[in-house]
Amino acid sequence: MTPLVLVILVPLVAALLVSRTGAWPNLREAISLVAGGILFFLVLSLLPSVLSGERPSVWIAEPIPGLPIALRAEPLGTLFGLTASFLWVVTTVYSIGYLRGHGTSHQSRFYAFFAIAIASTMGVAFAQNLFTLFLFYELLTISTYPLVTHAGTTEARQGGRTYLGILLGTSMGFLLVAVVWTWQLAGTGEFRAGGILAGTASPLVIGVLYALFVFGIGKAALMPFHRWLPAAMVAPTPVSALLHAVAVVKAGVFAILKVTIYVFGLDLVRENGASNWLLWIAAGTILIASLVALQQDNLKRRLAYSTISHLSYVVLGALIANAAGIIGGTMHIVTHAFGKITLFFCAGAILVATHKTRISEMGGLGRRMPLTMGAFLIASISIAGLPPMGGVWGKWYLALGSLDAGYSILVGVLMVSTVLNIAYLFPISVRAFFYKETSTSATGVMEAPTPCLVAIGVTTAMCLVLFFFPDPLYRLAVMLVD
Repeated sequence: MTPLVLVILVPLVAALLVSRTGAWPNLREAISLVAGGILFFLVLSLLPSVLSGERPSVWIAEPIPGLPIALRAEPLGTLFGLTASFLWVVTTVYSIGYLRGHGTSHQSRFYAFFAIAIASTMGVAFAQNLFTLFLFYELLTISTYPLVTHAGTTEARQGGRTYLGILLGTSMGFLLVAVVWTWQLAGTGEFRAGGILAGTASPLVIGVLYALFVFGIGKAALMPFHRWLPAAMVAPTPVSALLHAVAVVKAGVFAILKVTIYVFGLDLVRENGASNWLLWIAAGTILIASLVALQQDNLKRRLAYSTISHLSYVVLGALIANAAGIIGGTMHIVTHAFGKITLFFCAGAILVATHKTRISEMGGLGRRMPLTMGAFLIASISIAGLPPMGGVWGKWYLALGSLDAGYSILVGVLMVSTVLNIAYLFPISVRAFFYKETSTSATGVMEAPTPCLVAIGVTTAMCLVLFFFPDPLYRLAVMLVD
């Protein structure tokens, strides 16, 4: 059985086993950790072949003639698969401390659906064609719904309805139409280098089709289809980490990049004036979401709007459609994943240790939780795109791509966005380390449970490592445009 099949089966088998271990929490967590480790090494085993120019593939089934379910490893999918599988292991370690420390109920159900979501993510990452991508994209939406509504409260159910309604509405109303229309125009939905749509339709039709894909992939949270993301913040913090860094939103921007490169082709997107207006939608989302983030006192909501802004960095790279833009967008998927998951891990650690969720209540918290708040500051530097953290590389190449494409104003957007990132993230650390404790601040607070701190330490270290050793990311990213 090839690694490409196993990357789907391993998390599914783990989900089945975990669902049977309700009475044995240690066994449940061990199964999740072992499955995560196996999955990461399976994806890693594909890397040498991909780097050498091979494209391992496997045919699974053909439920509809001409529309097979098939998988293929290519540079973009391999990079996404490596990131998601590695972060599954780290998030599982974090979840052990968080769920036990927070006294969360139905933990077996949580780990089972988390594993199903990771299997869906692997399907998205290695999809060989649009049909396969659409199937796993929808499975990812459905499998994460029980995680969003895990608390079972009225607020959680309402957030889950918003989550499901927007994501299914955009995928069925726009994405499915785009997939069928592409198949009708090109006679295939296979992902091919250089795209499959050149010469098949007028620039206007191509522009409309591209817009259907961009808005139909609602997980990218491009405005105005972004409300599901802050609504989903009612979920437990490990789920928020899954949504923002490991799987859901990254599956969205990954799909937009994959469609841009392998369905339309960079030349077709770059030369199609009918889709240029999408650039300004992405630029507007970057700035507007950052401004909204500034106004949020709830920490997770502030981070949610930050994610909305940063997803549009990747969309911007796809829309610029030149070498530097694609490289920047690809690298930003990974560097943002590690920075943002660290911020959410810290938010969860604060909740477990102090039961605080509002930024205004976190004065002096840095002296009570120095490790957590120190990690928060380091991840904030990475998210802002400042050296010496990995987040600088995505912004750097996006700026180069904007200049190469003749959009110098987009460099200004990136610069303003950086200032706004600093404005809504850095004051949190300043408040924690330099403000006096207020009457609403907890006293006698200690750090979160050890598994939480271990996970935070790993992802924080990766923010630094990706600055000094970005070459593995760059090698895979540059293969998309060579």
